[in-house]
Amino acid sequence: MVIGKVVGTLVADQKDPKLIGLKLLLVRQLDLEAKETSTYVVAADSVGAGVGEVVLYATGSSARQTFFTENKPVDATIMAIVDTWEVAGQVRYLKDTPLAVGEW
Repeated sequence: MVIGKVVGTLVADQKDPKLIGLKLLLVRQLDLEAKETSTYVVAADSVGAGVGEVVLYATGSSARQTFFTENKPVDATIMAIVDTWEVAGQVRYLKDTPLAVGEW
């Protein structure tokens, strides 16, 4: 799994019928210092994530292992919303605090 931040939504009126009903979000990958990288992915949302939230997402065949994405043509799926992120005893992210990601 990879850590990322939801930075936007994606709407596609014309799509494969297997994608109907899936919410698609634009996710920007974060590094271990909680800084945004230049890597983006469009991910199916299986947990109800929203813009601004830090999430865990899986890519490749693992992305098709959730209840919502099984046997669907997706290559990335949000599988968790992060509440706390700590590296070497130092908090990098704490959900619902006034500090942004990486400002600890």
